[in-house]
Amino acid sequence: MTAKIIIDTDPGQDDAVAILLALAAPDAIEVLGITAVAGNVPLNLTQKNARIICELAGRPDIPVFAGCDRPLAHPLVTAEHVHGKTGLDGIALPDPRMPLQDTHGVDFIIATLRAHSAGTITLCPLGPLTNIATAFRTAPDIVARVKEIVLMGGAYFEVGNITPAAEFNIYVDPEAADIVFKSGVPLTVMPLDVTHKVLTTRSRMTAIRAIGSPVAHAVAAWTDFFERFDMAKYGQEGAPLHDPCVIAYLLAPHLFTGRHINVEIETTSSLTRGMTVADWWGVTDRPKTAVFMGDVDAQGFYDLLTGCLARY
Repeated sequence: MTAKIIIDTDPGQDDAVAILLALAAPDAIEVLGITAVAGNVPLNLTQKNARIICELAGRPDIPVFAGCDRPLAHPLVTAEHVHGKTGLDGIALPDPRMPLQDTHGVDFIIATLRAHSAGTITLCPLGPLTNIATAFRTAPDIVARVKEIVLMGGAYFEVGNITPAAEFNIYVDPEAADIVFKSGVPLTVMPLDVTHKVLTTRSRMTAIRAIGSPVAHAVAAWTDFFERFDMAKYGQEGAPLHDPCVIAYLLAPHLFTGRHINVEIETTSSLTRGMTVADWWGVTDRPKTAVFMGDVDAQGFYDLLTGCLARY
């Protein structure tokens, strides 16, 4: 059965790989639209980057919408130090020719969920949760219509990558994350605990380069760019591909293992703001709110990714 999804994203090289993975599997995934949000870089770049990626994939028919340009309650924090000034540094790609849709991304999310049968659409946030939370606050009736949310964000054992306690996507807009995690929608979370295990080792990237297509060339160039930062930071043999884990889960859920636990978002502490407080060991009686993934078959992930990219 084909999964109907909306990708909510702030591209970002790893967001780009996630979008390419989704668009490479039309037999399994129908991308209804892509909504851009401010995150890795400001909104004027994330919406542009989303369209660049669609054109690279040969899919200018995918509607792209600009959503929220700032978090709910605090100034925007961006990550040009990781992704470069464009968000897609590493390879020069032409400006998009496909249009940006006139509709606001939040309005598209609301209208799409209302137009489809309840329980048929999965939301796939790859960045801060501002668009999703705004849609839920604006139109509470849509919350019960969402099949599930599969998102990249948070951390437990790996703690933080933007502060000592917080992962970037959640830290940028913890108030939005708090709304989403308390919404009651079934949540599947891909935290750093998983994404830091899917590393761009030399052999894995050699296999992708060997595909020889423009898409494979772009993916290799993007990973070359951002892995310099991550390898220097973490001292590992490659960089994590965070966001493609969301799409890989939709295509091959057996690659991932986790626990259904309580996960709450810290919004007030100056020390741990944006922390995903995950009750991994079940030490509280708080309600279970998310399937929080803890492990992944990393080579299986790369075999899936390489096979899908070879379809281009």
